[in-house]
Amino acid sequence: MILVTGGTGLVGSHLLFQLLKSNVSIRAIYRQENTLKRVKHVFSYFSDDADALFNQIEWVEADLNNIPQLQDAFKDITHVYHCAAIVSFEPNKYHLIRKINIKGTANIVNLSISNKIKKLCYVSSISAIGHHTNPEVLIDEKTDWNPEDDNSIYAITKYGAELEVWRGTQEGLDAVIVNPGIILGAGYWNGGSSGNLFKRIYNGMPYYTLGITGYVDIWDVVKAMQQLMNSNIKNEGFILVSENISFKALQTKTAEELQVKPPNKEAKPWLLAIAWRLDWLKHKLFGKPRILSKQVAKSAINISKYDASKLKTTLNFEFKPINKSIEEVSLLYLQDV
Repeated sequence: MILVTGGTGLVGSHLLFQLLKSNVSIRAIYRQENTLKRVKHVFSYFSDDADALFNQIEWVEADLNNIPQLQDAFKDITHVYHCAAIVSFEPNKYHLIRKINIKGTANIVNLSISNKIKKLCYVSSISAIGHHTNPEVLIDEKTDWNPEDDNSIYAITKYGAELEVWRGTQEGLDAVIVNPGIILGAGYWNGGSSGNLFKRIYNGMPYYTLGITGYVDIWDVVKAMQQLMNSNIKNEGFILVSENISFKALQTKTAEELQVKPPNKEAKPWLLAIAWRLDWLKHKLFGKPRILSKQVAKSAINISKYDASKLKTTLNFEFKPINKSIEEVSLLYLQDV
């Protein structure tokens, strides 16, 4: 039986839909019952039998830091896809995010070892990969992480979670780690998901930045995870990036597909510097949630280009073009509006 943590998230829900095609027994973890409807909604994009598919999954309520609940979830499990995480860049939430992303992953690793799980697949992020001082040098799996960099709290916790997985491999656990770029997928238009970008562009996003980063389609993420789990590959990490493109190019193409006005003003570095400070001030004075941290503002203008050739070579893998991903996700967004 396969266990999927974070089954109600973007990666988890799409993974579950794909796993159901394989006629395998699946158990999925959720934390709050009201999030289950998100999975049914995602299923409804791609099937007329969303409820029937949903009911094929054995759903278990469990918190990543509730060991008794997790022990029940691990009963009769052979393989684990660990997708659960908090995606947030709010500095004031560091301790909560650390508890879920690092400590929660440590618990999953420990239970995988004690239950003699055959293989674990952990969903990390390109945020947990190091960076070069020269922005034109491609970043790959061997690029060193620099703890002295001004890393975001999300990046710090995802890197810490990876260390727990690698620790598990030293204790006999077979595992693979995937590091997706910004994932383009449908059904999660609010919160920390990248789907929120489609919503913001649709509602009007006049400013663009010239920063560059890596993007990947949700189905490519799911496909790579399954292929790695079904292979003999173990104790390796893989960057999942289809293309490195600018935020301006992504925003412009998305606006075109959503049939709204594209961004036409560049957010200069000095403007972003003012914006993140005002965001900090609003949080301090009025308790408003952080929207733009210093690290997020910096990443918006950074040039970070990623090399996914390791995955391409190892699995003979072909990624979906990002323009195609934008077209497909935009169509589903318009369907939901």
